Amino acid sequence: MFEESERFNAYLEDTTDGENALLKKVNRETYLRETMPHMLSGHYQGRVLSMLSKMVQPRLALEIGTFTGYATLCLAEGLAEGGVLHTIDINEEQQERVQGYFDESGFGDQIVYHIADAADEIARIEGVFDLVFIDADKKRNLYYFNALIDRVRSGGVILVDNVLWKGKVLDEQPDNQTKQVIELNQTLASDERVEKLILPIRDGLFVLRKK
Repeated sequence: MFEESERFNAYLEDTTDGENALLKKVNRETYLRETMPHMLSGHYQGRVLSMLSKMVQPRLALEIGTFTGYATLCLAEGLAEGGVLHTIDINEEQQERVQGYFDESGFGDQIVYHIADAADEIARIEGVFDLVFIDADKKRNLYYFNALIDRVRSGGVILVDNVLWKGKVLDEQPDNQTKQVIELNQTLASDERVEKLILPIRDGLFVLRKK
């Protein structure tokens, strides 16, 4: 997205905490086995997610869009004692491998992995969320936000990924998919129920704190 982004990202990674062995494994195997490995959150964004989660210390957290579980494991690092992270993905083909990563981590009993359509599954998960990470079907991001905002506690945090859309949000004649991202960003920016800012890391991370 930015000039010399590879060098810039390398610098950011060099000046943050390193990946643990399991995260390195997930990263490596994702790039070996998946056709779209760039969907992985990766080292730097993973540390950002971990830091935000540790600040919130969620007792109940939700992730929409598991992929290969990298971000899930990073978010789980900040769970409060006895906290639970629900993560939802629709891809059954990855289930056994991703569940294996969770079982290998120290958070296996705190991560509940759902294979389902998130639009349906959200309603089946009971409770008030402290932290939500939305990183799935971009066309439904606004739907997910609207479905969850009233289920997040005051002071809770909602994170939405890919909100800069490779810089296309600045295009003078955006395509239809980019228009959806722009609409989402404009809607969130004008929502008085949340404090908000976009962190320009990777593809853009919207951070929203419920008032």
